Amino acid sequence: MSATKTGLRVAVIGGGWAGCAAAVELAHKGLHVTLFEAARSLGGRARGVEVQGKMLDNGQHILLGAYKETLKLLKRVGVDPRAALLRLPLQMRYPAGSGGMDFVAPRLPAPWHMAIALMRAQGLAREDKLALARFTTSARWMRWGLNDDVPVSVLLERFDQTERLIRLMWRPLCLAALNTPPERASANVFLAVLRDSLGAKRAASDMLVPRLDLGALFPVAAARHLEAKGGAVHVGAKVGALARAGAGWEVQVGADWHSFDAVVLATPPTQAASLLAPLGETAIAGQLDAFEYEPISTCYLQYDATVRLPLPFCALLDAPDDGRFGQFVFDRGQLDPEQAGLLAVVVSAAGAAAALDQDALAAAIARQLAAALGLPGLATPLWTRVITDKRATFACTPGLARPGNATSLPGLVLAGDYTASDYPATLESAVRSGQGAATAILAYARLPRENSSLSHAAGGTAAGSVQ
Repeated sequence: MSATKTGLRVAVIGGGWAGCAAAVELAHKGLHVTLFEAARSLGGRARGVEVQGKMLDNGQHILLGAYKETLKLLKRVGVDPRAALLRLPLQMRYPAGSGGMDFVAPRLPAPWHMAIALMRAQGLAREDKLALARFTTSARWMRWGLNDDVPVSVLLERFDQTERLIRLMWRPLCLAALNTPPERASANVFLAVLRDSLGAKRAASDMLVPRLDLGALFPVAAARHLEAKGGAVHVGAKVGALARAGAGWEVQVGADWHSFDAVVLATPPTQAASLLAPLGETAIAGQLDAFEYEPISTCYLQYDATVRLPLPFCALLDAPDDGRFGQFVFDRGQLDPEQAGLLAVVVSAAGAAAALDQDALAAAIARQLAAALGLPGLATPLWTRVITDKRATFACTPGLARPGNATSLPGLVLAGDYTASDYPATLESAVRSGQGAATAILAYARLPRENSSLSHAAGGTAAGSVQ
């Protein structure tokens, strides 16, 4: 694989959102990039899958208007965010009559959008609204952070949040954003998410629901863009080992070895650790091996095409002990007319749900939908499919040590939503980490090969952090 006139040959190992972001950024700067992905499709834990002839997602996602880098990157690879994403105001809405609440921000400048939303909110008592107002005011005063991280449940107790507000807003938001129960979730990471939703400008707080499957939304377009820039994309290409070779790197794919000047390691943490440990990078490998994980289940239920929810998506009251596992339901038909009658129900931190037989879980969710929406027919879908990722995200616990992009190995950097950031494992943190990795590679490219050290080039910092 020969270098082009424009610069280094870089191997990007892993075709998830972080790897694709790194590849696009490096190709944009004129480097020759080769992307290796072990699976047969790109996207990693945010990809499209075919189910019953429909392109769905391995997990339903919501983005925020604050995801500036993701939105810019979509445009760079030729995806129009206005067409690809349904933009909705910040909201937490439950089906009418389900015992939940109705909280939706009007399209007014901040902070009036939040003030009016709180004043108009249905299903919250006066003490609930006062508690929410106190919390957001105090969080602003604290600059959305604590000196000493604690579990989210402790944070909520400190600020006298009501039981009802916790049940209807804080707990579901924590589960959706951090995929970690409030009793174990990092308050500082949760506050960072709230900073960019409840505490942000109105446009930044908007909720963006993909109309396209997650593969088409970015990874597929990224591959086309990369190839148009002279790069190469190899799927079904598992990297088995890395080896230092002079000032460069050798990458083993199957029985073959390929030469590169630098490497972006954008695999999941466990695979990254297995590739790093033989190279002597035992500190980072040990850090990654220590991560704990939380599952996410998404249950797809197909009904007659005439079935339509009152909203594109709404929250559900979950109670796993009573067989109610779903936390949010999405009407895919309102996102894509070709998917009329298809509902997607998300279960975050889905340990109890993942332990069930898939058919039993789907049946329980169908009964939950029928009761919550007051539509008995929803108990009997035409077909169902449950997709569970048992390692969907790392458990976002207080004070969790996450590595930066840099390693001690010249020319080798990390990329992934697990790298150091004040965000949890989101698409935005993956994109920013990929961009941070690309920045470190570009800094390395400007150094003399014999004296270069990527840890110095990157400053040893968390280049993927959200600002």
